[in-house]
This record gives sequence, C-alpha cells and structure tokens, in this order.
Amino acid sequence: MATSNPVPSAPDPDLPELSPEEIATYEWQSDVSGFSESAQRRLKGASVLVSRVGGLGGMVAFELAAAGVGRLILAHGGLLRPSDLNRQLLMTHDHIGKPRIDSAVARLKALNPRLEIVAEPHNIQPDNVARLVAQADVVVDCAPLFSERYLLNHHAMASRKPMVEAAVHDFDLHLTSFIPGRSGCLRCLYPQPSTTWTRRFPVLGAVPGVAGSLAALETIKLVTGITPTLESRLLTWDLRSYRVKMLRLHRIVDCPDCAGL
Repeated sequence: MATSNPVPSAPDPDLPELSPEEIATYEWQSDVSGFSESAQRRLKGASVLVSRVGGLGGMVAFELAAAGVGRLILAHGGLLRPSDLNRQLLMTHDHIGKPRIDSAVARLKALNPRLEIVAEPHNIQPDNVARLVAQADVVVDCAPLFSERYLLNHHAMASRKPMVEAAVHDFDLHLTSFIPGRSGCLRCLYPQPSTTWTRRFPVLGAVPGVAGSLAALETIKLVTGITPTLESRLLTWDLRSYRVKMLRLHRIVDCPDCAGL
C-alpha cells in the first residue's frame, strides 16, 4: 500500500497556478476529503500517456481531461469502424473511415479546451515507445495485445514511470498499478503472454466504461498522492455477478523488466 506520492513532483511554488476559470470548473472536486488546491495544481502540471484510446483508454482520457490533467499523450492508430461505436465514446458516427486519434482529440478538446494533447497516430511500437514514455509522468496501459503491453511495461519500468494496468473481457475487468522499485510489474503478473487475449474479444461497452473510470481514478491518486492505491494489488471485478476480488501481487526476483530497480 502506498504511503507517499509515487510520482516525483515539484514543490508547490513550482506547480502551475489555477486560473479563475479552472478554480470554478473544479470546485466540486476541491471539496473532496483529502483533495486540495495543491492536488488540483498537481493534476494541471501532470502529463499522462494513455496507450490506446478505444473503449477502455478513451474513458481514461475522458475522465482525466474532465479532472483537469494538463497534458495527455495519446497513442492510437487505425481508422474508425462501425464496430468501434458500441464502446469507444470518444468516437462519433460521422468519423467512420477516418483516423480514430483525430476524433478522440476533437472530443477531448471540446470537453476541456485548456487541455494540451500530444496525438500519436500509431499504436505503441518499438520506434515510438521510448519517445512517448519519456514525456509522461504516469503511463496508462489499455492495449489489447500483450506485445504492446510488454513493450510499454519494459520502457515504463526502465524509465521509472508508474504504470496503471487496465484490462477488460466480456463482463470482467482487471486493474492494478506498478511502481518501479516498489512493486512488481506486468512481467511479474504475466511471465508469459496469455493465449486467450486477442484484439477481437467479447465486451459490452459499459464494462470498459467502468474500468476506464477506475483506471482514471487510480491515475489521479498516483499524481496527487491520495492513498491507498492499487500498488501490489490486483482488483478483479466480475460485473455479471458483481463479485469483487482483491489479489496480492508479488515481485519476481529475476524479472527481466523490473529486477534490480
């Protein structure tokens, strides 16, 4: 369980100031116990990388934009298809056949015009991962394929960047966070890629909506220092039966991605 802010942050005088408009926009969350103007300024000063902004990552990005995160780095390739629209709430019907990243940027800027967005029109891959991770304070992994997840995990751990890990399938969601040097990582949780995870999988749109909101909340906690987080714990939730489990995670001593951190 985290007891301090895992994201390195500047002293309060170095955090960005809030404009009168921002103070008015975020006044409801400023009343939350454990939150403060300093927490809001930390959100404004934070950069968050979201890998894939489809059904799951799109909700993460939407909630972070609404909460006042100052900068989002979004990686998502491909053109919008009709089958995306049951769950990808940053996409619109009139954008079918066009790049999904463009629709995502337009929807987020409509919600929060103050938001800075770095739009990468490709999924995470070897030639962009280091550049994108280097720009982030926190990484959020929402990719459907283990090849992307492992690549992002490796670079997040090597760069000592906290990573929120979120996944959905059917009615199920999984959520945890990895803190380099303090917890295990994705390779510790899944030493070998799952043979059942594919790009095309069954899912109701509301399930990634729930999971994305929880992943955004975990990210907000990591940025602002609100505890506890899901460090070293895996939250699983079967939304068909509403059965919730919390599993303890452990580091692998010789993990190729986080050993020695």
